[in-house]
Amino acid sequence: MAPTGLRQCMHDVTPYLITLMLVVTLGPLQFGYHLAALNAPQDVLTCRKKTITAATKMLSKFPGRAAPEIPDCIPMTEAAFATVSSIFTLGGLVGALAAGPFCSSRGRLPAMRLTAIVYLIGSGIETIATSVPIMAVGRTLTGVGAGASTVIVPLYISEIAPPAERGFFGFFTQISVNVGILLTQTLGYFLSYGSAWRWILGTGVIIAAAQGTGLLVVPESPAWLACQKGEVLRGRRILQRIRGKDVSLDSEVAAWDGEDGASAVAPAEEQGLLGSEDALEVPTTPRSISGSKSSVRSVGFWQVLGDPLYRPAIIAVVGIMFAQQLCGVNSIIMYSVSLLEDLLPMSSALLTIIISGINLVTTIACSPLPDRLGRKTCILLSIAGQGTSSLALALSIRFGVKILSAVSVLFFVAFFAVGLGPVPFMMASELVGQEAVGATQSWALGANYAATFLVAQFFPIINVALNHRFGGAGWVYFLFAAFAAGFGLFVSAFVPETKGKKDADEVWGRTRRID
Repeated sequence: MAPTGLRQCMHDVTPYLITLMLVVTLGPLQFGYHLAALNAPQDVLTCRKKTITAATKMLSKFPGRAAPEIPDCIPMTEAAFATVSSIFTLGGLVGALAAGPFCSSRGRLPAMRLTAIVYLIGSGIETIATSVPIMAVGRTLTGVGAGASTVIVPLYISEIAPPAERGFFGFFTQISVNVGILLTQTLGYFLSYGSAWRWILGTGVIIAAAQGTGLLVVPESPAWLACQKGEVLRGRRILQRIRGKDVSLDSEVAAWDGEDGASAVAPAEEQGLLGSEDALEVPTTPRSISGSKSSVRSVGFWQVLGDPLYRPAIIAVVGIMFAQQLCGVNSIIMYSVSLLEDLLPMSSALLTIIISGINLVTTIACSPLPDRLGRKTCILLSIAGQGTSSLALALSIRFGVKILSAVSVLFFVAFFAVGLGPVPFMMASELVGQEAVGATQSWALGANYAATFLVAQFFPIINVALNHRFGGAGWVYFLFAAFAAGFGLFVSAFVPETKGKKDADEVWGRTRRID
């Protein structure tokens, strides 16, 4: 009997695949890290407080200044801090839009290496920033790295993951984001005093250096080599190493067949070579199995929008990316410490760590759900849960029920992990063919960062305006509940299920088009 479920997953996983996953997911880990990096130290960084918790009051007795010429804090108004926070998402938008075309034409590996360099430079600038403009430059650069990573890494993972577990491995992007958030929130809890908050940002330099070093041993995507460069044999050799030498690849690489009829299925004598140790070395002269170079023509960023074959996919991915952000999760991730300070029965900084931990645990626990329940079902469950939690949070804040407020925040983040967090990243690569996946990912992540910018920049402003207009606090979460209801209707109408579908043509129920 063939292994099923977890046994099948463990059967398909090799140590080499695990190594690749650990290295490449350092990219989205830094997205989560930098996204939440300013949350805990906000009041210390902006010179409003010397410390935020009892723990940091004790630690503040120890010297924290790195150099005399670097100030302990950077005076900022609310508007200036909102700009510094949100400019990260504008950098992410630039990185997301540029990453799709770049990784389609140059490859996934050069793109990931470039993001590591950008992360390194941006983190270094943030760490030594002495003014708002310098901090904004650093945040913009780390945002560019984040935007590029969240386009490239899900693509790469989908192309190296075992086909039957792509939904499971698709969760690794969001898991790594949550690890980054938990790490930075924890450091923020202990280092938000004096100038010690700079060590929070300086840790980003260390992570970026680790990513860049690790990428030296990561190979190019086998599917990209075969489909975009026509180097089918080289792609097959890399994939054989990832899957293990005794695994048959014929069914998996059948989709690599080129437009000129070149076959990705190796003849028997070449399959024997693929199983040998020497075959794991990448040949210096690229060629396809048939001896001729075969490739799939890439579809550009604007082409996918103008082509009716791809337009429904663009509408679907843009919609679910806006749903991911406008249901309100980043109001908690980016602003919870200052926003919830007087509304909860415990330290908001400590609750933020608990929230991040629950988000991580829930994401890991829910990782099998897309392959069992379906991608669309997980998104709808997530939207319904977040909408209900938003409504409960709004009412609990209005009526001063602090325990219910805390519980609502925890459920709010937990339901995000069920579907809206990880699933949109994997669906973008399942709704179109290989020729359009780079451009579609750019549209998806461009929409994601545009929506994130709207929340980061305008959430504090709208929150204050609504509270002033209606009196009291919590009104903004009624707005998020309304957004959840609207996006639930959108997903039901315009987003197809991709679970169990072998390609985009089957997802959309159409006959494959031959150009």
